[in-house]
Amino acid sequence: PDTHTLVIGAGFGGLSAALWLIANWHRVTLLDAAETVGGKARTVPSAAGPVDAGPTVLTMRWVFEDMFAALGARLDDHVTLTEEPVLARHWWPDGGALDLYTDPGATEAAIADFAGHEDAAAFRAFRAETETLFDAFRAPMMETASPRLTALAAAALKNPAALPALLPWVTMAARLSRQFRDPRLQQLFGRYATYVGGSPYGSPALLSLIWRAEELGVWRVDGGMHVLAGAMARLAEDHGAEIRLTTPVARLEEQGGRVAAAVTGDGQRINADRIVFAGDPRALHRGLLGRPARRAVTRKSVEPRSLSARVWSFAARPAGRHLLHHNVFFGEDARTEFDPIAAGKTPDRATLYICAEDRGTGRTPPHLERFEIIENAAPMGGESE
Repeated sequence: PDTHTLVIGAGFGGLSAALWLIANWHRVTLLDAAETVGGKARTVPSAAGPVDAGPTVLTMRWVFEDMFAALGARLDDHVTLTEEPVLARHWWPDGGALDLYTDPGATEAAIADFAGHEDAAAFRAFRAETETLFDAFRAPMMETASPRLTALAAAALKNPAALPALLPWVTMAARLSRQFRDPRLQQLFGRYATYVGGSPYGSPALLSLIWRAEELGVWRVDGGMHVLAGAMARLAEDHGAEIRLTTPVARLEEQGGRVAAAVTGDGQRINADRIVFAGDPRALHRGLLGRPARRAVTRKSVEPRSLSARVWSFAARPAGRHLLHHNVFFGEDARTEFDPIAAGKTPDRATLYICAEDRGTGRTPPHLERFEIIENAAPMGGESE
């Protein structure tokens, strides 16, 4: 390799960038301020062992399979994955409960029992629409580095049945209110907006395709999601990458009109032909890595800010409802959650996602179990100046 590329940030984004760069004959140096790779795919200690405090399951598995294959490796040789037939178990304050499955027939039957045959038929139509959206925009939007308006428009014209969901002024909440009679189903499928830090009342209906991405399968990573991050890092190192942890970047320096070097917290200067920043782009916009890098990110691309979250990771002995690996406890009304968040406040009746990390297909949970709870929250701090 004759091109030296410096990747800043060793989360899943930075690790993925490193692997693809190596596959394309780049010499890669990867820097991260943390003591371990994985970024948000981190763990915290507990009495029952390390508990995930970030992502909990793997979706769109083929993305990782393709990445490993590009370096002549097999994903299954590096991590143990178990597919969960139940995507999630959902609960409401009125006592209602609904499981969603990877098997669409099972999901339709469950919705029929939960909300009636009319909404089961509505789900069938919703599923067909989201499948069309996912297939249409997978290549031109989800799997390309630089989506182009012409390619997106061409995909839309080839799928006129999906046009109502493509109108930019139609939100997920508005679209779902016309698709399902039961408000609990509107609340459930609107929750997928939060997967990208959005609210169903402000996100375009197009993002309903996230449901399809999850319906295609969720896989539990044996040992936790941080194990996958570690496997990616080892694969990168096996192919010549240098990974430097506990190495924060203080600033980026410019030479000849381009950013050409990173200066670490201890003053070391690392030259590179190219630099990939895989951290929070708002840090660049605010000039935290120096003025030259600030031009790379516009204010429009980082504001308004996406939703944040509160996360609790702990060990406990559960009692009460029978939990699966994925569980969602909804509040009474989505508005009572998202309206306060939009105002920068904490909702009184928020939806809680609970991952019972020691539960899942083929597993008998121990007496003391590990749990992660995630609650949607307003972004921290104000707008940048």
